Amino acid sequence: YGMEATDGDIGKVEEFYFEDKNWAIRYLVVKTGSWLFGRSVLISPMALQKADWERREFPVNLTKEQVSNRPDIEMHKHVSRQHEIALYEHYAWQPYWGSGFCSGGLWGMIPPTPLFDEPIIKDDDVTTNVQSDNDDLHLRSTDRVTGYHIHTTDDAIGHVTDLVIDDKTWHILYFVIDTHNWIGGKKVLIPVSVIKEVKWENSIVLVDITTDAVKSSKVFNESEFMNMEKNRL
Repeated sequence: YGMEATDGDIGKVEEFYFEDKNWAIRYLVVKTGSWLFGRSVLISPMALQKADWERREFPVNLTKEQVSNRPDIEMHKHVSRQHEIALYEHYAWQPYWGSGFCSGGLWGMIPPTPLFDEPIIKDDDVTTNVQSDNDDLHLRSTDRVTGYHIHTTDDAIGHVTDLVIDDKTWHILYFVIDTHNWIGGKKVLIPVSVIKEVKWENSIVLVDITTDAVKSSKVFNESEFMNMEKNRL
């Protein structure tokens, strides 16, 4: 999708950065055009206005000058809290961390609502803790997590091929798992609430359910989500 400032085009959304403690999207990573030398910039969901689903664009309440004058962050390095504080001060965003943030429960302050009913969700696995100002930030890339291998309590069953995100709360709700080489080739939805542990260094996701539970879980049907998108127009 493209991203549109109040005075012109910013660039294209490449991926998201999410917080690995509560699966909340914290930034859209936007690849700018030649006007900013093709640099990638971080934009918080707080800047988003109503999405234009037909034109596949995210309008934001920012000017191109604001984006151009943002604090520079080297995207290949760890995004520290100090980097975030500088960004939030520049854009006058209200910080999502700490006890002072209150914005109707958005952006990681409440657990997400599933799109579908599935019996394998374990509510006690959902964490909604908010980091203090002194905590290390745990930002992960949706692009990098794609391809991670999924291990159930009794077997390896597939790999992450996509993610489903709630565009109101900006939580990741589901991993889309491709089981092609394991249990029949279908793609299934696994809610993040059943994730027991992610071994980031080994690109492995451990889920606290059995292989049989995965076999009976919700099949991913992209047309369902496309229809949801059309119904927004």
